[in-house]
Amino acid sequence: MTKKLILDLDTGIDDTLAIAYALGSPEVELIGIAGTYGNVRLETGVRNSLAVTELLGHPEVPVYPGLDHPSTKDGFLVEPSTARIHGLNGIGEVDIPDAKRAPQTESAVDFILDAAQTYGDDLIYVPTGALTNIAAALAKDPVAVGRIGNITLMGGALTVPGNVNAWTEANISQDPEAADALFRSGVRTTMIGLDVTLQTLLTRKETAQWRALGTPAGRFLADMTDYYIGAYGRIAPHLGGCGLHDPLAVAASIDPTLVDTLAINMMVDLEGPTRGRTIGDNTRLNDPVKTSRVAVGVDVPRFLKEFMTRITALAA
Repeated sequence: MTKKLILDLDTGIDDTLAIAYALGSPEVELIGIAGTYGNVRLETGVRNSLAVTELLGHPEVPVYPGLDHPSTKDGFLVEPSTARIHGLNGIGEVDIPDAKRAPQTESAVDFILDAAQTYGDDLIYVPTGALTNIAAALAKDPVAVGRIGNITLMGGALTVPGNVNAWTEANISQDPEAADALFRSGVRTTMIGLDVTLQTLLTRKETAQWRALGTPAGRFLADMTDYYIGAYGRIAPHLGGCGLHDPLAVAASIDPTLVDTLAINMMVDLEGPTRGRTIGDNTRLNDPVKTSRVAVGVDVPRFLKEFMTRITALAA
């Protein structure tokens, strides 16, 4: 049976590449996208998800609006530094047509819970933004969330510095309480953090292959990703390309052998100067049951080959 996949996205540039990777993967069926906030506001991310799936030839994928602000706040504003990386529209200031279809009326939280009850072990859930939706689902029905077969999140940093400050990664920083609730819930998770995603780099050599396809999808992916590469050139020139954060989480959810993981019970610091840090939970250090795995190594050549093969075929 083909595994069912839900993406939970704040649809910016690498989220868009994650959508493309998922749509180009025959092992999974993308049954829906849950919207969240982060790279952009919720409504912009939902718009992008609808437009991108349509441009890539998959208008059948439904998009469900999720919660539009952190669990401990009353609102959300995009950070100027984030807008400089993804563009004000989230997709590198590239214009693509609005989708012909509308978002779903069912909430993302209810969609996640319904899918968990329906598919159980055959459901893969990949959140690549704030973890507010899954935390709300946990609070509403922890038994249903526990039925999900595979939760692979993009976020956090265990062995390397964060990208917000020396200890905090951007997705976790959006809603540390939500991330902590997930890690402490006992639900099994795999964390794909900056430890590995910053080892997976794309350059203009690869985007030129998409542009050479001469298709609307190829031109869009190339133009959008070149914007991202340019942003990385300004903020992290030592890397030599852009990090494939969200696509790696999707890839690892489909093929866990792409990453090496450390079994550890995780938590998030919620107080003091290290608020937002992802780290091992010392209160569960001696618990023989480890509910989280953290990626600490990645097969870069194999992942990049899969990434280019799948997305190039989709965009052709």
